[in-house]
Amino acid sequence: MAAPTKSKVLSLYKQLLKEGNKLTDYNFRMYAIRRTKDAFKGYKNLNDASEIQILIKKATENLEMLKRQALLSQLFGSNKLVIESQAGSK
Repeated sequence: MAAPTKSKVLSLYKQLLKEGNKLTDYNFRMYAIRRTKDAFKGYKNLNDASEIQILIKKATENLEMLKRQALLSQLFGSNKLVIESQAGSK
């Protein structure tokens, strides 16, 4: 396998955030975004290439799951919560 590059990891991070933002339910959306940020921040100083490859594989699997969930969320969306309408009016 090719060595993980910073640009690949950054691209994966951005894709996860983008898919997380597609979720229509506020709680699921905020959880996905927070979980993505926390996971990447937690492994920021990791240098072992084999561990990084394992984490990239796991993140790629999570990205595919998040894509499916975002699609289902858009098909069976819910009404906006009060907190969402307040955040959008500022």
